[in-house]
Amino acid sequence: MLLIKQNGTGLAEIGQNYIITMFSRVSLTLLLFSFLLISSCAPRATSTASKSRMVTQSGKASYYANKFQGRKTANGEIYSHNKLTAAHRTLPFGTQVKVTNLKNGKTVTVRINDRGPFVKGRVIDLSRSAARKIDMIRDGVVNVEIAYPRPR
Repeated sequence: MLLIKQNGTGLAEIGQNYIITMFSRVSLTLLLFSFLLISSCAPRATSTASKSRMVTQSGKASYYANKFQGRKTANGEIYSHNKLTAAHRTLPFGTQVKVTNLKNGKTVTVRINDRGPFVKGRVIDLSRSAARKIDMIRDGVVNVEIAYPRPR
């Protein structure tokens, strides 16, 4: 309801309810326009959503020497060459990583529990049993592709 009162100076005063209603409509319109503008710039979802959740990295893999058996890893666990574990420079501890030997196509899934490797060009250090699963013991260092969920 619009209330207009005549005051002593000859100027009309508009009722407070009308001002608040107009302010709300303008604010709502601006908010809606902003939302539409921002949402139109957002990336579109694709049907390959499962692929976009995985990150891949290529490089060389090596495996732990026997002298590390029984030593502590960076996360505090005791290293065992019988477990399917690995070292990566930056991935969170506990991350599951699929490692593919590019020479023969064999794969293994390992859990990150240590930091490294600290040799240029290497992306992952594998436990001895993980290295055995992808048949890289004889070669020592092989070209691999690693795949892991995108960190959040």
